Amino acid sequence: MTTAHTSPALRAALAAKHGSLRSSVLRELRERFVRGMFILCTVFSIGTTLAIIATLAWETTHFFALPEVTLADFLLGTTWSPLLGAEKHFGIWPLVCGTFLVAGVGALFALPVGLIAAVYLSEYAPKRIRATVKPVLEVLAGVPTVVYGFFALTAITPALQWMCTLVFGVPIFPGYNATGAGLAVGIMILPIVCSLSEDALQSVPRSLREGGYALGGNRFDVSVRIVVPAALSGIMASFFLAITRAVGETMIVALAAGGLAHLTLNPANETQTMTAYMVQIFLGDAPAFGVENLSSYAVAAVLFVITLGLTVAGNILLKLFQEEYE
Repeated sequence: MTTAHTSPALRAALAAKHGSLRSSVLRELRERFVRGMFILCTVFSIGTTLAIIATLAWETTHFFALPEVTLADFLLGTTWSPLLGAEKHFGIWPLVCGTFLVAGVGALFALPVGLIAAVYLSEYAPKRIRATVKPVLEVLAGVPTVVYGFFALTAITPALQWMCTLVFGVPIFPGYNATGAGLAVGIMILPIVCSLSEDALQSVPRSLREGGYALGGNRFDVSVRIVVPAALSGIMASFFLAITRAVGETMIVALAAGGLAHLTLNPANETQTMTAYMVQIFLGDAPAFGVENLSSYAVAAVLFVITLGLTVAGNILLKLFQEEYE
């Protein structure tokens, strides 16, 4: 009787144990698969980065091995003319100057405007306006950069010429200039600054705001003197990310900044950036295996080092200004 009565219970227990063991094995297999996918993605990312570095280093070495190129002329020279004339010059500084001139104009426009917009959305705007405006701003990040380039040519530069004619009597800005391209780049990076800064402001604990109000501060005082300093690490991260994106921009500067590589700090002048030069080379204006083609790899290596330096500097500043709240 006892054996007959306990057999179904034993069978049920064995079945439950078998099902639990099977579920545990399946869960372990799933975890191993997910872990393997993570490792594979990590290895792929690192491998891609190493392949890029190796390619740039290999081609750059071939460039400096040419008899008409010297490292001193490349790093210290102030003339960049690899395409015209019998005597070619490969001084990188005109391209570096043009890159930072355009990126500087874009940063001067996007950083303050983006931060002000982020403060408004975080501290002043009603929830309905925030839910509407923020997605619209983020849509700008998905607009193709070639569209911004044409917008700079057909709208921003003519507007600058019209305003200068109205104020000074002459159109100071030519058809291609650093200001028009820089403003278009600033519009492009504006969503990065605004969205990331707003997220950083939103992450500030509510208790800090309430403490500021309890001490008699108004909304402006709390926003500027408490919330913004508390979120400074996230704001700085958005700034450096936007500047790095502006330095590496290609199509806007290729269309709107021009193709004249020279040392200038005048934003009204035509200029050429490092990315625009690489576009010019690979459009077919230079031999496929000549010194001009190899020079684009050297320029790309310099651009890589600059963006890497900005990223490292951003991480250092992020740690300096980072705040932790419980």
